[in-house]
This record gives sequence, C-alpha cells and structure tokens, in this order.
Amino acid sequence: MSLIIHVGNARAQWWKEHLQTLLPEIPCRLWNDPGDDTAVHYAVLWKHPPGGLLRFPNLEVIVSMGAGIDHVLADPELPRHLPIIRTTGFDLTQRMREYVCLHVLRLHRRLPEIEAAQPRREWLQLVNPPAYERRVGIMGLGNLGADCALALKAIGFDVAGWSKSRKEIAGITCFAGDGERRAFLERSDILVCLLPLTDETRGILDADLFAGLPKDACIINAARGEHLVEADLLAALDGGRLRAATLDVFHKEPLPEDHPFWDHPKVLVTPHVASLIDPVAGGKAIAANLRRFIEGEPVADMVEPGRGY
Repeated sequence: MSLIIHVGNARAQWWKEHLQTLLPEIPCRLWNDPGDDTAVHYAVLWKHPPGGLLRFPNLEVIVSMGAGIDHVLADPELPRHLPIIRTTGFDLTQRMREYVCLHVLRLHRRLPEIEAAQPRREWLQLVNPPAYERRVGIMGLGNLGADCALALKAIGFDVAGWSKSRKEIAGITCFAGDGERRAFLERSDILVCLLPLTDETRGILDADLFAGLPKDACIINAARGEHLVEADLLAALDGGRLRAATLDVFHKEPLPEDHPFWDHPKVLVTPHVASLIDPVAGGKAIAANLRRFIEGEPVADMVEPGRGY
C-alpha cells in the first residue's frame, strides 16, 4: 500500500521526503513519479487535476493539505464514496486568529485613514468607539470561526456569529439559517467571512448582503475568493455603502496585475497568507491522521463521504 502526493512544484520533493520520514512503512511518491497505481491506497492532495484520482482504483482515503476541502470537491469526477481528512491543528488556528484580530483592529481603529493621511502630513486624530461598542459578525462558526469569535470577544468586541446550522458558543450571540441572516447582518459593523465554500455559499458576499449591513460597514474575507462577487463589492465601496474591505482570497490567484483591487483606496490585498499551513507541523498532522485511519481509530478531522464541506 502506497501514498500519492499532489502539491505545488516548489516544495513537492520536500513534501515527499518529509512524509516518507514520518511514514517509513508506507512508500510515498509524487503525482508524476512512475509506479504501480493499483498499489495507491492513500492520497495527500492540494488542487489535483480533475479526474486524476480515477487512476487509483484502490484508493481508500483522501487527505486535504489544508483545512478546506473545496479544492478536492471541485473535481467533477471525484470518487464520492471516499472519506476526506482535513489538515487542521493549532498552527492553522493560531495563524487565522492572528490575522482576523489584526485586521478587525485595523478597521476598528481606522488605520487605513490614518495611513492615507501620513503622506499629506495630516495630523488626523480620529475618535473611535471602544471595542465593546463595535459589533463584529463572523460568518462561519466552524473550528476557525468559533476560535476567532472567542478571541475577538476576549479583546472586548460585541461579537455575533452566523452559520448554516445552529451553534452554541459561550458569550457569542449565534444566528443560524437564512431566516436569521438579515438580523445578523444588521448588527455587523465589521463582517468577517470564514465560511466553507459550498454551492450555497458561493457568491454569498453580494450586493444583497452588503445592503443588509449598516452603512459604512467593513468586510474581511479570509475564506475563499469565490464567496465574493467582486463587481458588487467595488460598487458598494465606490457608492459609499461600505467603508473598507480586507481581502486575502481571490477568484484567481495570484491576483492579476491589472485587477482593480490592487489600486483601490478602500481595499487592502493580502496574498492568501491568513493561515498558511506550516509544512513541518502540517506533515506531522497528516501522518498522525493517516495512522489513525489505517489503524481504524477515530479521526477528528474526517469528512464523511457525500458531505459538501
């Protein structure tokens, strides 16, 4: 039984050697390495070619090289009977917590306006409300969203969350489903998107959603680029409906050089760095989860076959 790896070319050989060290009993090879495809029982993937998994008739499990699995589910010929294991862990959670807190605070304290005043040599003293008077909304209350909600609450923000199904998080006002979305939006001065990407959430950040927010609200998208309708965001910013947007994810990455987000005065572009996987820690998490799966033990990060996120 062997393991196949598909990852970007830059670190592919490193990943192969790293996982082979961690799993010495399982032969590891890269996607384009020669070998017996019928011997492949495990796949560790990041954005594999559509239909590519059909090469491996004895595949038992897929491991996503990240917390999101939308890149796996994007394959129209994905073998739907296979379970998928996410790669999560303290590092990914900590990095996302840092990113969200940093950019919520940046928008709360209106640093974009202060930064813009500096080249004009303008002494711009802005009086902001204290954090407990600033309402932050988290869309998506999975592991990352719930953690970020609690971290923002600890700083002092008035935090609420919205998710598809009902969640209960101590100290956080939780909304659920389409019927409660409007009430959630109306109390979100800063909206953070951490939703999984599904057919239901694709394009959810659109003109209708922006219209439901308080005027001069801010948007942070650290989930997936496909959540955002880019033209609607530009219109909301230019029309004064929204004050600012921080975007870490995009429909096309790297973001094309001629994209209007680069030069927009109300948009901060970060290059998909909110929660990059740490290769060393990530490899250890992948190896540990695979071992649990092989030995028939429960795997906390497993997504059962057929789940859309």
